[in-house]
Amino acid sequence: MSAKKESVLDGFKAFLMRGNVIDLAVAVVIGAAFTNIVNSVVKGIINPIVGAFGTKNLESYKSCLKDPCKIVNGEMQGIQLEWGLVLSAILSFIITAAVVYFLMVLPMAKVLAKRAAHDKAKEGVQETMEISELEVLKEIRDTLVAQRGPSSGSSTGAHPTS
Repeated sequence: MSAKKESVLDGFKAFLMRGNVIDLAVAVVIGAAFTNIVNSVVKGIINPIVGAFGTKNLESYKSCLKDPCKIVNGEMQGIQLEWGLVLSAILSFIITAAVVYFLMVLPMAKVLAKRAAHDKAKEGVQETMEISELEVLKEIRDTLVAQRGPSSGSSTGAHPTS
């Protein structure tokens, strides 16, 4: 029974030590920290810029779908649409997507393209070396055949003139 426990624990340990699990954990932590940065940018910079045309808090933009939109006895009367919350979330998403694209995806695509071009060039050089090596071997063969002369049928391989 202890052998089975060890194998299960060993399997779990191997699972945790795989690169993709560690990478995923790091990505989640970085993503959470990045979310705080983006939210701070939206609340600290974007909202005040939008606030120059209205209120400073983007999330306070609301519309009343059904009048009256009043709080009576702690309860909202009417139907209120809080479209400022949606607008703030959309801006956060666009900023996050832009930063991820321009700072992560685009540079990585350029690096991968350079690596692919380098690998392709290296492969072409290798093929050229193989072709030139084959040509050299053919030349050596032809030279040896020319030196040897036409085959006279003897097993010694001596020239017929000797």
